[in-house]
Order: sequence, then structure tokens, then C-alpha cells
Amino acid sequence: MQRIIYSIYVDIPVAEHFGKSKNKTDTVEKATETVNAFKEHYTRLIESKKDYADSIGIPFKMYEYDNQYKAFEKKFTKDFPELTGYEVINFYKIYILYELAKDYDEILYLDFDAIPLTKDNFFEAWNLSKGICVYDNNDAVVKSIKVNHSIRSPSAKYYNCQAMLLDGGYHPANDVINTGIIGACKEDIIKLNYFGGFRHIIEMMTALRSDAYRETGLYPENIVDMFRYDNETIFSYKLKVNNVNVQWFDNKWHYFFDKQRFIPDETKIVHTICKDFDCVWRKLDA
Repeated sequence: MQRIIYSIYVDIPVAEHFGKSKNKTDTVEKATETVNAFKEHYTRLIESKKDYADSIGIPFKMYEYDNQYKAFEKKFTKDFPELTGYEVINFYKIYILYELAKDYDEILYLDFDAIPLTKDNFFEAWNLSKGICVYDNNDAVVKSIKVNHSIRSPSAKYYNCQAMLLDGGYHPANDVINTGIIGACKEDIIKLNYFGGFRHIIEMMTALRSDAYRETGLYPENIVDMFRYDNETIFSYKLKVNNVNVQWFDNKWHYFFDKQRFIPDETKIVHTICKDFDCVWRKLDA
């Protein structure tokens, strides 16, 4: 059984984080805070992942701004000029999942801000033959026609995926997926077929943001304004249409560290949404 853990870090201009989002919370200032936090904690963010991988005897690979990424970025921005740099990077992490699946049976992906706090072996704790491991943000969805959230919010992803499913003739029920931590086996990665028909998917998402679609009146302007090209929206769509089995992470293995500024003792991996890495290091060092 060949296994691997990987992560990605590519620095991009702050203007590429939110594109032309109309939401007042999608600001350059917010993006700048993230960029600066990653730069300040860069070394330890890598070391913490490598230390965890070493502790369980699994190889770790870090992907950054190298020739492979440059080639991917060049092709993707040529084929899909509507994407922001942030969106391209998040598709790249899924692309790497497929590249690694050529040589590995089981894979654990960690966002750059996802930090292991445990020495427990992920691959022993989760039987990946039972389905892809991801976290759902369903509880954070605001199901209201008046919702006006960030383009990266769970509400945005929920309604965008719903619109895609309806457009494809599927039942609109969907789960909001967070791809900050992904555990998967080769077979399910192949079954997900993430990049199958990808151009059609992007064209559909573009059409759902168009003036012509707005004129149908299916969704109010404030909801359509939240639609973008989010990797997690497509992940949810693909899980549904390709009938891929899923195992939902609990809060131990994917702790969503955001506004609460508290990390429970039983946390295995903390996803540092708030970028308060100093708090995580204190927990790790305790």
C-alpha cells in the first residue's frame, strides 16, 4: 500500500484572491492578512506537516511555485482566462491529487493552513476504501433568498452547486464540501472524474453568472453575484453526479478554527481559517 501526504503553497498577488467580487467582505485588506500570515509562518507550516508525516512513516511532498506549477498556470489561464489566480491554485491542488494517484494508493492532502496536532496515523484511523474523506460546511449555509455573503462562503457554494445540478437535470440537494483536508484512495479519485468535461463545467458556471441567466429570475441578483469558479463547488457537483462514496470528517480530524479562537484538546488536524497560527503553535508546543 503506497501512501503519501502533500500540501501546496503558491504566493499570488492580493488582487487575485477575490477577483471582481461585489461582496464588501471580499477585500484586498483581508487577502493581505492571509498573504502576510503565510509568509511569516512559512517555515513552520511546512515543518509541522513534514514532522507529522515522518512520525507515521509516510512520505511528504510540498508543491510550490516551480516549473510544474508554471506550466499548469500557463495552460489553465490560456484555456480559462476568467479564472483568478486563487482559483487556478485551488484547481492545481486537485490536479496534483490526480498526478499522485498514478503512483500512490492512498493520499492525504493538507491545505497550507491545515496543521496536524497529533501523532495518530490518519491512514489507520480512516478506511479510505469506504469513500473520500472531506468535511462538510452544511451547518454554515444560510438558506434565504436575501443572503449576501462572500464568494467563498458556504452559502455561495451551496447555491452555485444547486444551480449547476438543476441546469444538468439533477436533484438540487447538495453538500457544501471543504477541500482544505482530503483523504482519498486511488479508486475514488478516478471515479470522481474531477476534470472530466471540465470545459463544459466552466462554461456552465459562466452561463449561470450571465445576464441571460439573471433574467430567468430563478435566483435573485444577490445570490447570482456570489457565483464563481470554486473548486469546492465542482467537487460537490462531481460527488453527486458520479455517485462517489463519502466519509464525513468529524471535528477532530478537521477542526474548523475560525472565529471561536479555541482549539479543543482532542483535535487531530486544525484548519486555521482565521490564520491565527501563533495560537496553533502554542497548542502544538503545549
